[in-house]
Amino acid sequence: MLYSQDRILTTHVGSLPRPASVESLLVKMEHRETYDKAAMEQEISAAVAQSVMEQRDWGIDIVNDGEVSKTGYSTYVQQRLSGFSGESPSLRFDDLSPFPDYRRLQASAAGTRRLVRPCCTGPIRVHDEQPLKRDIQNLTAATEHCDAVDVFMNAASPGVVSLFHTNRFYPDDDEYLEALAVVMRREYEAIHAAGLMLQIDCPDLAMGRHTQFRELSAPDFLKRAAIQVEVLNAALVNIPGNRVRMHVCWGNYEGPHHLDIPLEQLFDTLMEAKPNGLLIESSNPRHAHEWELFRRRSLPDEKVLIPGVIDSVTNYIEHPDLVAQRIIRFADLVGRERVIAGTDCGFATFAGIGKVDSAIAVEKFKSLVAGSDIASRKLWRSA
Repeated sequence: MLYSQDRILTTHVGSLPRPASVESLLVKMEHRETYDKAAMEQEISAAVAQSVMEQRDWGIDIVNDGEVSKTGYSTYVQQRLSGFSGESPSLRFDDLSPFPDYRRLQASAAGTRRLVRPCCTGPIRVHDEQPLKRDIQNLTAATEHCDAVDVFMNAASPGVVSLFHTNRFYPDDDEYLEALAVVMRREYEAIHAAGLMLQIDCPDLAMGRHTQFRELSAPDFLKRAAIQVEVLNAALVNIPGNRVRMHVCWGNYEGPHHLDIPLEQLFDTLMEAKPNGLLIESSNPRHAHEWELFRRRSLPDEKVLIPGVIDSVTNYIEHPDLVAQRIIRFADLVGRERVIAGTDCGFATFAGIGKVDSAIAVEKFKSLVAGSDIASRKLWRSA
């Protein structure tokens, strides 16, 4: 994991707005409609190269492929794994339950885009290795002559796959989780072997509390989260912790979020996870106060904190001075060398669905970089 030596580095969580042509092809693939596979591969390859170039143009130091090729950060596995069919029940968000009018409004605003979320109905196996190989090839080619500080690639955690794809085959959730970990381990190790930083996306460790495990008490949920961390660590056994980072969030949607489990309750569980990098939401109104946690709790020596300093579900463009203030708060508490400026979540977690206008997202990233520059000057000038 990178440690800042003379300035605050910048990165993001993963998904970026995709070109409309790519979105259209991905939706057709997801719904098993007819599409031109060769044309899609060409479109995606070009879009990845464009995304990397744009990220560097904005000033982002640690870049990725924008998750251009994926139908969704958690649902892309259905194109790669066998054992899925049918349709999972609707994912219920308990924080929306007391507000039915708002929930209907949000559903209406989402338009006609329907996610395909099949159940697990058979043994989980790797069905097609080519999508991962193409992703690695596209990203390594796009960054071959790139001056980025580092390059990362996203992969879903076993827990978040189980959250979005209901188990209808394995005897219990533990066996399902372990089966997912076995196949996802191959993806994790392939990404690492290619020389890329691996990012594991783990919304299950926070969002799971008010969705999949909404019936559990907080202590029982933490026991469940500890199991998911243990299974994840086993899947990462052959990858050094300093080449893995982990994203934890409470759901990348605009909503009440008043039932989000506090970061303080999750802290010890998250610190047991192998990845050295921790990306957390810290800009939205429900979690912007949690920087104070680090007054009371120490970040383990090997960990690097990657707080979100811009929100991913609002079209407000954060002022660079605000971004700098957010960075400095964390730097003052955990050390400037152990802070990398990030985003709360992705900007296009599912193809065809996004709350932030793509042009506005660009300006938000520019503000992220400008704010990081301001923070760097203040932090290193005061040393």
